[in-house]
Amino acid sequence: MNRTNRMKKSYLAIILLFSILCGCQTEKKVSEKQEYLRWVGDIEQNDQIDDLSFEVCNGDDKILQYFKLGEGPVYNGEKSKVLNTFKSNYKPISDKKENGLIRIRFIVNSKGKAGRFRVLQSGYDYQEKQFNQKIVSQLLNITKGIENWEVFYRNEVPVDYYMYLIFKIKNGQLTEILP
Repeated sequence: MNRTNRMKKSYLAIILLFSILCGCQTEKKVSEKQEYLRWVGDIEQNDQIDDLSFEVCNGDDKILQYFKLGEGPVYNGEKSKVLNTFKSNYKPISDKKENGLIRIRFIVNSKGKAGRFRVLQSGYDYQEKQFNQKIVSQLLNITKGIENWEVFYRNEVPVDYYMYLIFKIKNGQLTEILP
């Protein structure tokens, strides 16, 4: 390759680089600031589906995740009381197609009140699935009715924390509640 061809290729490379740099937006406007959630799975307030009277006490950026609690789920009256609540209130729906997991995730505030409930449904293969609405609404309403969440303290200060319940469903029957 002769010197002229090398120079032409160099000029083309410089022009290409210059046009790419000029075409890129190098400044962001302050008004275009994009907000991200603190953690994947954080539950933001949704005025259309959440109880407007429910408030976190220490701000959304201070809600503890389960793995930061240092212990398991915090029930006032132990897990057996929660299990008995579902046993006595859940009315099974016999349907061989209703199999899988329903997870209800929510926040317990520093006063022991729960809110911002979110539902995730899947088959046992962890693929998204829609359960019969009678099953989902029963589980959600029973969960919302539990009022004995224990207040959790960190350095003697009550904190807000995430909580979840996972319901195993087989043929429309509630077979197990985790954790």
